[in-house]
Amino acid sequence: MRPTTDNGPVPGSRPRLLLAMGPGVADRLLTDTHRTRLAALTRTDPHLVAHDLAAPAPGAAAALAEAELLLTCWGATPLTAEVLRRAPRLKAVVHAAGSVKHHITDACWERGIAVTSAAAANALPVAEYTLAAILFAGKRVLHSARRYAELRTGHDWLTASADWGNHRRTVGIVGASRIGRRVLELLRPFDFEVLLHDPYVTKDEARALGAEGVGLDELCARSTVVSVHAPQLPATHRMISAERIAAMPDGATLINTARGSLVDEEALLPHLVAGRLHAVLDVTDPELPPPDSPLYTLPNVLLTPHVAGSLGNELHRMADQALEEIARYGRGEPFAEPVRASDLRRSA
Repeated sequence: MRPTTDNGPVPGSRPRLLLAMGPGVADRLLTDTHRTRLAALTRTDPHLVAHDLAAPAPGAAAALAEAELLLTCWGATPLTAEVLRRAPRLKAVVHAAGSVKHHITDACWERGIAVTSAAAANALPVAEYTLAAILFAGKRVLHSARRYAELRTGHDWLTASADWGNHRRTVGIVGASRIGRRVLELLRPFDFEVLLHDPYVTKDEARALGAEGVGLDELCARSTVVSVHAPQLPATHRMISAERIAAMPDGATLINTARGSLVDEEALLPHLVAGRLHAVLDVTDPELPPPDSPLYTLPNVLLTPHVAGSLGNELHRMADQALEEIARYGRGEPFAEPVRASDLRRSA
């Protein structure tokens, strides 16, 4: 077993680590450079990936029994009490993605396992997607592109765009989550009036974030763009309700990159069909709309298949953060981005 002191592992020692994630994920997450660094930081086979810790293959079972660290990502097995009994030496889980709610169980907290995640790295592409959606909404890019393709001739765009533009638009951010705060940062250089609703943020704190703190009803009624960044919790179910959707100004745009269940889509749909509102939806409820859903074809809706988060080479940013946390652990330092059980009661 790895050398320890009364205060934890001996700095500079190399912990035993096992990769645990869904099939094919490690190949997309880790470059050869990442695997080389992982092998230097830990005692591990960087090509051995455990896909099912509940019924591991013999090689994975042996590695799990010796592992002090797990490096997890999407598709990781829930770490139940039964799984943890197979991992008697496990002390920490480094999650190279966002939320840990799928696989970090009460048994992990009871065992005192330290947890960290790359949620900060995953927040950036979502915030970037949101910023692009906000700017495109103000310029009516989706509408003008489709109208241009229909006309294929000269048109008085100056007259048609009389109420377009991003100058002093009111943007409402719902939730000062990690992603919501990154969106607020990205909005600072632009000439927007920014509103923020978060029940855990005071008006002074909202002001420090560059926004005016308001109630959710007021935010929906005042904003020409409403962007949702709250966690999926019982308290946030359908928080963008029928009444709040009806209160949104004519021509306003609703952006949802959080979870589909936060929006009352049944109430939203008539406003979209009538053309009164616009929407950018990266998530829906259900996650895959039925084949006959109007969301696929409405000209005022941009529907994307949950792509706002890390994709392609953006996964490497999450791997970078995970490896930095592993390096900190090896030096005997606390995680820079720890996840605590108390955090999960009001986070994604």
